[in-house]
Amino acid sequence: MPVMRSVFYVPGNNEKMIAKAPEFPADIITLDLEDSVPPAEKPRAREMTRENLKLVGSGGSTVYSRINNWETLMTNDDLEAIVHPGLAGVCLAKCGGPDHVQRLDWKLEELERRRNLPVGSIAIQLLIETAKGVINAYPSAIASKRVNSLIFGAVDYTKDMRVKLTSEGEEQRYARRHTAVAARAAGCIAIDCPFVAFKDVEAFEKSTREGRQMGYEGRMLIHPTQIEPSHKIYTPAPEDVEWANGVVKVFEEEGIAKGMAAVTYLGKMVDTPVYDNARTILATVKEISAFDAKRKKG
Repeated sequence: MPVMRSVFYVPGNNEKMIAKAPEFPADIITLDLEDSVPPAEKPRAREMTRENLKLVGSGGSTVYSRINNWETLMTNDDLEAIVHPGLAGVCLAKCGGPDHVQRLDWKLEELERRRNLPVGSIAIQLLIETAKGVINAYPSAIASKRVNSLIFGAVDYTKDMRVKLTSEGEEQRYARRHTAVAARAAGCIAIDCPFVAFKDVEAFEKSTREGRQMGYEGRMLIHPTQIEPSHKIYTPAPEDVEWANGVVKVFEEEGIAKGMAAVTYLGKMVDTPVYDNARTILATVKEISAFDAKRKKG
């Protein structure tokens, strides 16, 4: 799976931020064509996004673009403008259901074939940010093999639910958990909602750790200062890696090799689910290490 600890948004019409984008150490940099771009600026944002896909990715980040949803009648224009070499994926804003995803899949394939890009090379990320979107999160996630991740969007979700957005997030709890479960059920990465009080570092870290325990493996970010703490929280801690290595060693040598289904490690029982969890931790560390090494080399 792709590494998505940090998904940092840059307005597609902001020349200064686009120029600085290669300096941001985010795993994903998303050039936005949706909410951060005023209607009159959409054509310019599309042009700037197309022109800067390779520049934005030159620092080692994977480049995505958030596109307007089909109901705006702007999606087709967005895609025609930005599906070019350098784009790794698109994030569909306000995804309401599987039909939205299937239509996007079809359009992406049409553009890939027309522009001699490998079919299936452009991934789909879904922004789940309405009541309808939350209810349909799992059917949407499995509507196309291109879908690799789901983002929970708390700002628009609370607007749709007609409730106040708070840093504590009690009003988001059901939808936040549901989206994470839907992503995992579909074999996708769950990406947590943006934390708008970006100056409150302590609250951001607390919220991110809570999300990590819900199953989120990355976070949508709105400020560069959020990138480093996000990476720290979503990268397995050294003590967890040490535990995982110990579990794998003991289970393979004392369990599997001797035909036993459970063994003891550090005073606790280790069976197959614990062993599999340990292997997942080690695989995650390997993926992150490879991604970070590639970034430094590039």
